[in-house]
Amino acid sequence: MGHPPLEFSDCYSDNPDFRERLKCYENELEKTNKFLKDAIKDGNSYSLAVQKFSQTLQSFQFDFIGDTLTDDEMNIAESFREFAGLLQDVEEGRMMLVQNACDLLIKPLEKFRKEQIGVTKERRKKFEKESEKYYSQLDKHMNLSSKKKETQLQEADEQLDKERQTFYESSIEYVYQIQQVQDRKKFDVVEPVLAFLQSILTLNNLTVEMTQDFLPYKQELQLSLQNTRNHFESTREEMEELMKRKKGSAQICIRHSQQATMEGYLYVQEKWALGVTWVKYYCKYFKDSKLFIMVPMEQKTGTKQTTSQLTLKSCVRRKTDSTDKRFCFDIETNESPVLLQAISEVNRKQWMEAMDGKEPVGLTLSLFTPSRVLELNDLGFKFVRKCINFVETKGLTQEGVYRTVGSNIQVQKLLNAFFDPKCPADVDFNSTDMDIKTITKSENLDYRLGAVHSLVYKLPERNREMLELLIKHLVSVCSHSIENLMTVSNMGVIFGPTLMRAEEETVAAMLDIKFQNIVMEILIEDYSKIFKGPPEETTPPPIPPPRVTPRRRQPITISKRPPRLFPGLQPPVFERK
Repeated sequence: MGHPPLEFSDCYSDNPDFRERLKCYENELEKTNKFLKDAIKDGNSYSLAVQKFSQTLQSFQFDFIGDTLTDDEMNIAESFREFAGLLQDVEEGRMMLVQNACDLLIKPLEKFRKEQIGVTKERRKKFEKESEKYYSQLDKHMNLSSKKKETQLQEADEQLDKERQTFYESSIEYVYQIQQVQDRKKFDVVEPVLAFLQSILTLNNLTVEMTQDFLPYKQELQLSLQNTRNHFESTREEMEELMKRKKGSAQICIRHSQQATMEGYLYVQEKWALGVTWVKYYCKYFKDSKLFIMVPMEQKTGTKQTTSQLTLKSCVRRKTDSTDKRFCFDIETNESPVLLQAISEVNRKQWMEAMDGKEPVGLTLSLFTPSRVLELNDLGFKFVRKCINFVETKGLTQEGVYRTVGSNIQVQKLLNAFFDPKCPADVDFNSTDMDIKTITKSENLDYRLGAVHSLVYKLPERNREMLELLIKHLVSVCSHSIENLMTVSNMGVIFGPTLMRAEEETVAAMLDIKFQNIVMEILIEDYSKIFKGPPEETTPPPIPPPRVTPRRRQPITISKRPPRLFPGLQPPVFERK
């Protein structure tokens, strides 16, 4: 229910009801004043936080392990910069909104608060002062004795009439002002709010356009995130397996290529004037060059020890009865003979294997077991074709085909049955104890179209034939991805590491699984181009470019779009009095 109007005639009676109605107007005016003060005060607190967050995103850099990134990882690494730019655009729009708030809302409200509410409060003070003065004079006048002289009483009456008239005028002016401000706020307050609302809607319209610009980038980034998550999951599983194996065995793997063939700590016998000592060295042996390097790890007082580089001629195990030390072996070098002590019997065997060591004369124990040479034959092709035929007949539309792992027992049973020399290649895949998950138990691998095309045709013919057989099958599986949910990316995760397993299982090799997955994706996506024939002889094999050169597929960005133009918003044009 609204407030009853204040009548000017009530100013002369100044009755309690009039005072009560006047109090309601004053309370309402105070609420309006508080609302305006709060609205003006809360203008700029959000802006600094957004600007600071934008600057933080702009300066943040993703460090990575390894020497290069995938396209997905580059897209993710650049995402914070894109986010920062988008936030900056949004904040510029918001700052425009803040400026509009100042010009269209805050300044008009502040003007109304000061000029209208402020004047009303001043009139109220004057009214209360004159009211107190009049009623005080009235109390004194009523206490005058009738025995005073007539001239004194007449003078007192005139003074009271004067105070009364001043009080009435002050009351009427106050009533007029407080009613005027109550009516005036309906447009003096609402009009700026309307203009500010229009600026918000204009900004929102621009925000919708920015959102549309952002959607393709968002979709591309979500795909990159999902691919990276898949690569992470496959790498994590491989790395956990490697960690478990390393925990269970402290053996040092023999290395190949440009790395040292074998390296680790050895104790070297050194002869001094006062006897013999054993000194700890960190040693490396390079089989190709027969270079043996010893780096001293214990510095002796008063002596200067330097790194020694020796050329190996031979290596022989030291008999246990010829020295009181365990795990010893002798090496003959071009420079001098050296007696070495390994840290364990297993470690000694590893060093001797790397150095093609021999047993001392009189012993015939062989240190090495030649590895069995495996080759692709007709039986292997028959087995793979039969597996593929079964999968394509029974499981192309099965959800999670090649993702869900089958029973290890059934896998071994299948392999044993198929390669049984008594009845080779005679396996019934339709038997009740065989399921599609058993046929598809596999793992994962990586690298790019031109190079992949060239490398595929460097494979032995039978290997390439087997690869083509498998990839053709995977293309067929991916063509049913709507039913089986096995996309090209999923196939890369599963078959990449399986087909392109590293020579040596290391953390670095595990981190490269993501590239193996990409190679698998290229083989599937570009199957018809890669396997239709060898690359042109005039075209040299592609060389992976350094990271600084442009990539085959640039990540989608939103930062290159044209700048948004914010239309100027004008303050209200209503006539003000």
